[in-house]
Amino acid sequence: MEQKKYVSRRESVTYAVAALGQGLVYSCMSSYITDFYMNVLMLTPWFVIMLMLLARVWDAVNDPLMGMIVDRHTTKWGRMKPYPVFTAIPIALLTILMFIRPIGFEAGSQSKLLYVYVAVVYVLWGMVYTSSDVPFWSMPNVMTPNPAERGNIISYGRTVGGIGSAVTVALPIIVGFFISDSATKYAIMAISMSVIGMPLFVLSSFGVKERIVHPNATKRAPGEPSTLSRIFHCKPLMLVVLSGTLSFGRYMLQSAAPHVARYAGFYIGQKPTTAEAFSSNMSKIQMIIQICAAVGMFGAMIFLPKLFKKFEYRTLMIVSCLGGFGASVITLLVGWFTKNLLICIPFMIISAIPLMEWQTGHRDNALGSACQSFVNKLGNAFATVMIIAMYLIVQIDPKNLNAADPTAALAIANSMSLGQNFGMYALVSIVPGISLLLCAVPLFFYDIVGDKKKKITAELAVMRKERGIEVSD
Repeated sequence: MEQKKYVSRRESVTYAVAALGQGLVYSCMSSYITDFYMNVLMLTPWFVIMLMLLARVWDAVNDPLMGMIVDRHTTKWGRMKPYPVFTAIPIALLTILMFIRPIGFEAGSQSKLLYVYVAVVYVLWGMVYTSSDVPFWSMPNVMTPNPAERGNIISYGRTVGGIGSAVTVALPIIVGFFISDSATKYAIMAISMSVIGMPLFVLSSFGVKERIVHPNATKRAPGEPSTLSRIFHCKPLMLVVLSGTLSFGRYMLQSAAPHVARYAGFYIGQKPTTAEAFSSNMSKIQMIIQICAAVGMFGAMIFLPKLFKKFEYRTLMIVSCLGGFGASVITLLVGWFTKNLLICIPFMIISAIPLMEWQTGHRDNALGSACQSFVNKLGNAFATVMIIAMYLIVQIDPKNLNAADPTAALAIANSMSLGQNFGMYALVSIVPGISLLLCAVPLFFYDIVGDKKKKITAELAVMRKERGIEVSD
């Protein structure tokens, strides 16, 4: 049964297109929210740090809770499919509100109402996004019982979703060649990506079939471990979660690109002397960094599925993490001493390349995806915290900046010290490298490989039958 193909090409494409729509919107937050908060709204660094960390504390409750809700309730439309439909419009509206300065609040406003507005919108966005993200990435688990087919659907969806992320990242850069005002660039990005992305995301609710029908959840028997208890007692899952959390550096190239472009002191061609030339240079630097990140990630997405057929997942991840660390060291040294970012392109590309069911006897489809959602958001939060921490370390105070004003931004950039330039450049060089090095450590203890993995897969098929899980064509 496990080798049978269940999902048509058309259905796989539909799911991938939906992932493209989600990528368009998610990348708005993951790539640019730090720059918007710090250099457009000019919020205090400590507020942004606390907002990100406290929101992740809430996610530690909210994400597993959402996973348990999805796993325990099946509607007449299915278990996973209803959520993208009902969350698409709220996500679109909250994304737009997140990147638009409220009327009546100028850049650098210290009004408590502005801080309350920012906090409420950010936390609400995270909650609503989780309500769609967890079921969406759980869909492949109910589309097919074939693990290889399921893996291909997820890999294909991630790859196409990455294209959506690249489009979002590129839009403010392209607009920056024509519009120097950062607030306007981000408003255009948020509105256009939300209007285009969310309708595509909803396609997953209409073009995908849920073939695996789980029996309705029953009351937990006395002595039976709770769902959360099963998570924390699953060593392989905990190792993957720890490794994923430590790999926050994978977000750094995209998230830190606007900060590095503005304050690291790198130039393409002549040093800009006008606001227009400075804005254009920023766009060029951002584009180089973002292209390196995109090429590295897309290359990994394309070739890793083929490599997985020949090598163990753990081996590939450890090698890519160690290779990424080495490339980041070279990026730091070569880039800083030559002041030529173009020479660093191949090394930045390399640095961008980086089972609970069997052990517990349960398969909590949505709860597993909730763990992944939490790890992704936690990684983004840590990347944001590292960026803000660097502002504090090198003593760049956003309250004293006016990056939204191109002329003022040019004067500020020209007044930066070498130490400040170096600190900002480290965000796309050595900081991601250290993160990748740490990420590799838990993987040495992950042992679901080789014959043990094959044994687990065979036992899972038997467990599904015993638990009354039905599979339709």
